[in-house]
Amino acid sequence: MFLRLQRIFRATGRDLAVLWYACRHPGTPLSLKLGVLLLGLYLFSPIDLIPDALPVLGWIDDVTVLAFAVPALLKLVPAPALREARLASDRLLSRWAFWR
Repeated sequence: MFLRLQRIFRATGRDLAVLWYACRHPGTPLSLKLGVLLLGLYLFSPIDLIPDALPVLGWIDDVTVLAFAVPALLKLVPAPALREARLASDRLLSRWAFWR
């Protein structure tokens, strides 16, 4: 079970790094950058579908939104920008010993 969770966290972290580098690429459309900004605002805003004051349920809704939004946003990234973002994120993540 822990190995499966570890793989899920690694894949999610890699996708977040790819999305970060894709947003920094000049070939990425402004609408995608705005979508990433709105996702970040939703995750850190105090206004949620389920308030974060409820210890587990509030966090689950944030994780669920993140799990669905990140792959959806990555599908909208143009191919050249996605390729360069994947290379940049692999270079970044290969430096960390715990990520290998």
